[in-house]
Amino acid sequence: MKRREFITALGAAAGWPLGALAQPRAMPTIGFLSPRSPDESAELVAAFRRGLAENGAVEGQNLAVEYRWALGEYDRLPALAAELAHRPVAVIVAVGGEPSALSAKAATATIPIVAIFTADPVERGLVASLNRPGGNVTGISALNGTLEAKRLGLVHDLLPKATTLGLLLNPAFPAAAGQLGNMQEAASAIGLQLHVLNAGTDREIDAAFDVVAQHRIPGLIVAVDSFFVTRRDKLVALAANHSVPAMYSLREFATAGGLMSYGVDLLDMYRQAGVYAGQILKGSMPADLPVMQPTRFELIMNLKAAKSLGLIFPSGLLSIADEVIE
Repeated sequence: MKRREFITALGAAAGWPLGALAQPRAMPTIGFLSPRSPDESAELVAAFRRGLAENGAVEGQNLAVEYRWALGEYDRLPALAAELAHRPVAVIVAVGGEPSALSAKAATATIPIVAIFTADPVERGLVASLNRPGGNVTGISALNGTLEAKRLGLVHDLLPKATTLGLLLNPAFPAAAGQLGNMQEAASAIGLQLHVLNAGTDREIDAAFDVVAQHRIPGLIVAVDSFFVTRRDKLVALAANHSVPAMYSLREFATAGGLMSYGVDLLDMYRQAGVYAGQILKGSMPADLPVMQPTRFELIMNLKAAKSLGLIFPSGLLSIADEVIE
């Protein structure tokens, strides 16, 4: 290169924006939206990160994650979802059921969304079909909201002489009407009466257990709901204090001292959400990723809780339990 050409090229480079030379590529960012709280979701977040790692995505190395937590208050989710959409992020992972998924979908029609659903996402209008979602939303359907009838049957097996059982339901949960319908149908089929207890706040939970005591309701099913999960220690303690056998939706309740739970392997669901998010970062489109469904369900029984209630699990129930907590 001639001296004059070199000086000209050097002058042109001096006019480039600061940092244009050898500027590192910016890391993609995932938005993580949950109705729960960070302190009681540590294991779930770790499972989500394992799923990301399966696609070579490691938080802090080649990926950033923006976390938004609603702390059990569903009405905070729309604003949190909008905040993530305006960042903007490359993918939104909406966990904890329909409240998060619906909020994320309302916030953006273009950013890919990976959601964990508790009920049928087709019925909720979140995807066109399970095999071909068709829009910007895909994910994993826990089917947890459709397992209420199974939980009712398990409680009936434990308490065969009971003619009435309680159902603790959060009317603010989008799938609540479906949960109630499924439970009423299942109860009617085996000749049981349902005493429905609505609770969407801590005070209403306390009031519901007062009703359980006043009416001497012999057993309780706690419906699927992220609000209840964030209050699991409170629910388990109230059930123990009122000496009422209770069935829950997730293993987390049984390990916290609850009597029994039946539901999906939630850790694996979060791992799968991480896998899908990682695939989308690599170029997959949510419209082409089928909604996954669980293949394994867990029945967990807590012998210590049963003993404190003066109960003995029937041998038939123990024989089908996936885990018995001593």
